[in-house]
Formats: sequence, structure tokens, C-alpha cells
Amino acid sequence: MGKRNNQRKNAAMMLDSDDDNSSVSSTSTMRSDLMFAPGNDEVQVEKDSLLDQAVDALYEKRGSTREKALASILEAFNSSLQHEFVEKKFATLLHQCLNCIKKGSSKEICLASHVIGVLALTVGCGDNANEMLEESLPVISQAFKSGSESTKTIALLECLAIITFVGGNDPEQTEKSMQVMWQVVHPKLKSNVVAVKPSATVITTMVFAWSFLLTTVDGWKLNPKDWQESISYLSSLLDKDDRSVRIAAGEALALIFEIGSLEKFSVGTKSSDDGSTEEGNKPREYVHIQGLKAKIINQARDLSAEAGGKSAAKKDLTNQRNMFRDILEYFEDGYSPEISIKVGSDLLQTSTWSQLIQLNFLKHFLGGGFIKHMQENELLQDVLGFTPKKKCLDSENRLSGSEKRMFRSPNSALNKARTQQLNKQRMLSAGKNIGRFAANVGDDV
Repeated sequence: MGKRNNQRKNAAMMLDSDDDNSSVSSTSTMRSDLMFAPGNDEVQVEKDSLLDQAVDALYEKRGSTREKALASILEAFNSSLQHEFVEKKFATLLHQCLNCIKKGSSKEICLASHVIGVLALTVGCGDNANEMLEESLPVISQAFKSGSESTKTIALLECLAIITFVGGNDPEQTEKSMQVMWQVVHPKLKSNVVAVKPSATVITTMVFAWSFLLTTVDGWKLNPKDWQESISYLSSLLDKDDRSVRIAAGEALALIFEIGSLEKFSVGTKSSDDGSTEEGNKPREYVHIQGLKAKIINQARDLSAEAGGKSAAKKDLTNQRNMFRDILEYFEDGYSPEISIKVGSDLLQTSTWSQLIQLNFLKHFLGGGFIKHMQENELLQDVLGFTPKKKCLDSENRLSGSEKRMFRSPNSALNKARTQQLNKQRMLSAGKNIGRFAANVGDDV
């Protein structure tokens, strides 16, 4: 215990060595200096040590110390995939981040939520990812209820989307997370509770996150009772003033049409207890759905040709027009947009609304770490159907720190044996040359 407490104090001293305004500049500078230092083995050891110290600092009482530690961890996870570190410290890092969400400031909650999301993407599908979802969902659900600050709510929504995307083993788990998200903007209120109107950014994030999870679920397995007002709500968002809200709603509607589950999301559908549609309601259902589709197509047509006002941002207006032209083309002709983006020297391409929504969400969430993850993270490569040309990396780059010391160090047994073998070959070669030279001299005489 005494040794661990000393480690935590040392970590806190390292992270608190400069003032609060410098954030994680000291650790960032230290890490960048190490990146260019000679001796890659020592660099790896130092990077692991910095991460260990940052995790230890999450136990500290001072909130600013924990914030700096979380920022440092996030930077490390974005710069490289920390598989070895995650194998050793997965549970510790998860639990400390959940503690940060429970008791931290808004900034700390945002950082901890992001770390949990990147941790899930690094862990990949499996038991650990499912454990993350099961342990995090109650904490995140409670955090939604404890305050309505937009930045915190947005970070929690994105975190929940990522951990469910990776760790959800069945449609029920995914649908549960989708319901939690939906209730952020459509809470089930008691009679004495006043609804808090969500901001445009919260609505946008919720719709993007909800759509992101919808891409992973067979629409026909969703419970229609929970989603039968979704189409009407999403259609109403197309009339909002905020363009990001309109775009998010438009993409969600295009996805619902793409997966062919319009009936599931339509309030006019009459369903029996087992989720099946009654035969007698089919004509009415068909008319209702066609009416909804016609309304949404007209809305998309108007937004694809909207004129810009004095206060309209030109870039935002252009993005909206282009997006709704794609949506309109899909609704009318069935053609999904084909998108290509550069990932290093490779091209990542999408050809469905589902892939486009997944790409946009992951790219937004990872930010500067997106390229690194797409090049090395097999989970994301499988999700987006991306195979980089240089996937077969040099085996040297796959070595762990101990393996690098074993094979690269001049003092390693392997290198010593190789040196001895080379010296022996040189001596034999030199002896042969001397003998051949002597023979030639004798011939001349």
C-alpha cells in the first residue's frame, strides 16, 4: 500500500507541476521529446510509465489533477493503439473513469466519457466490451438525470453510442441504450416535473448517436411500441431552424427507409402484442406510410433548394443543400451517396447510408486519432470494410517492449551470437584469401 501511495503522489506531482492553464502541456512535451530520443526501447518504457502514472493520478482528490490525467491518457490512446496497456489496466481504467463520471466536474465527465469510448474501440468486441457496457450504462443513465449541461450530455451520448456499438451482444441491449438516448430529449415525466428543453446541439448529437446504433440492428427486431412516434418527430425536426438538426434528422430518415422498417417507426401502424401487423390494417397502413413518405420528400426537396438569408453561413447552407439532394435522390430513385475519403495513401469508400452514418460518427468521435485507428484498428476496418495496403506491417513494429529489448539491443544474447557468427565468418574468409594469395605467389616463382 505504501509503495502504491507513493506512486500516486509522484503521479500527482508530475501532473500538477505546472499551473491549471497549461493543461497537459508538460506531459505532452515530455512525450514528444521522448519520441525523438535515440533508443526506441527506452521510449516505449517511458510511454508506458507515463500512462501508468496518469492512471494512478485518477485516484487523486483534486479534480484538476484527474482532468490532466484523463487528457494525457486520451492523447496517448489517440496517438497509438495501446493494446498491451489495455490488457494490464483495462478494469482499473474503466472503474476510475466511471468514478470520474459519478463525482467529477462537467469537464472531467467529458474527458472520462471520451476515454471510455476510445477504450472500448481499443478493446474491440468480446467479453470485456460487453462488461464495459453493462457496468457503464447505469452510471451514464444516472449522469443524464443529474444535470442538463449540454457539453456533458453530448459527451455521455457519444460514449454510450460507442460502448453499445462495440459491446452490445444482442438487439435488446442496443435497443435499451437507444431508449436511454431518446429519453434525453423525450423524457418520461411525472405530473409534477417540468421538462427541460434540450439545446439544438444535444438534439443533433442524440439523433446522430441513435442513428449510429440503428445501423447495427435489424429494424424488424425492434419493438414497434417504443418507436412508433419516431418518424413524426424526425419529420418535425426538418422544420427546425438549426441546420445541424435538420441534417441529422434527414440522415436518420434515410436510414429508416434504407433498412425498410418504416412501418416499425410509423405511429399509424396498428400492431398486436407480439409485434405482428394485423391483416385488416394493411390498406390503411399503406396509405399512411405513403403519405408520410410524400411529406418527407417534399421537405427534403425544399431543404435541397433553400435560399440563403443574410445570417446564413454559406458553408452550412451548402452542406445542407448537398445532403438533402442526396436524400431526395435516394427517396425518389433509390441511389445512396457514394463517398470516398483519404486514409493515409488509401481510399475509404462508402456506398450506403448505414456506412456513411458509421463513418461520420466514428470520424467525429476519434477526431485526430481517426487516421491512426483506421490504419491499425481491425474492428473499425471490419466495420467499414476497409483494408489498408500496408496492413501487413513490418514485424518489427509489432514487437512488444520486452521483445524489442530482446532482439534489438546490442547487448542481447541474439545480437551477441550474431556478432560472433559474423566475426567467425570474417576470419574464415580472411584465412581463405591468405591461402589463395600464397598459392598464387608460389606459382609465379
